Amino acid sequence: MLDVERICSFADYFVICNGDSQRQMEAIWRGITDELKQSGVRSHHSEGSSISGWLLADFGSVIVHVFAPAERDYYQLDRLWEEATPVVRIQ
Repeated sequence: MLDVERICSFADYFVICNGDSQRQMEAIWRGITDELKQSGVRSHHSEGSSISGWLLADFGSVIVHVFAPAERDYYQLDRLWEEATPVVRIQ
């Protein structure tokens, strides 16, 4: 999770993660969206699919990206937003 508040005008945090398979990406996606729905938080916008290798959900101040490994390597959001402050990193 990156704190992008000081360098980004449209969000405060990016959550960037990846799943090793379509099934794992979908499970991560469902886990995030279901948990937030139960807390009363719904996305303003979502797009992508596990087949495309990139799922995105906009929760206002938090943007969630779930990637397949190849797409995460290709887009390199961690590198693009390298000036952001890492909040949590799990490997």
